Amino acid sequence: MNWLLVVCGAMVGAPLRYLTDRAVQSRHDSVFPWGTFTVNVAGCLVLGLLTGAATHLQLLLGTGLCGALTTYSTFSYETLRLAESGARLQAALNVAVSVTAGVAAAFAGAALTRM
Repeated sequence: MNWLLVVCGAMVGAPLRYLTDRAVQSRHDSVFPWGTFTVNVAGCLVLGLLTGAATHLQLLLGTGLCGALTTYSTFSYETLRLAESGARLQAALNVAVSVTAGVAAAFAGAALTRM
């Protein structure tokens, strides 16, 4: 049963990641990966909110949805591409801002559930 919750969450998270990434990136005329940044921070916020939630909700939304929504591999690839294309400052900013915003979003989500 647990695996089914993960699969159902992932079935929503993967297309949501793709559509959100494309929608956000199309609004920016920049090499910075705003779409990946947005989905990763949103996923961190949701995971923070789920920290105190029931186990089934964690599996469905945490592991399934957020696991499929967020993408460390795309974040890494886009950072590498920025560095290789000579946009080293933007690559460094992508790492610093993404990690900082992701951790802050997770803390914010956890704090919201305690309110």
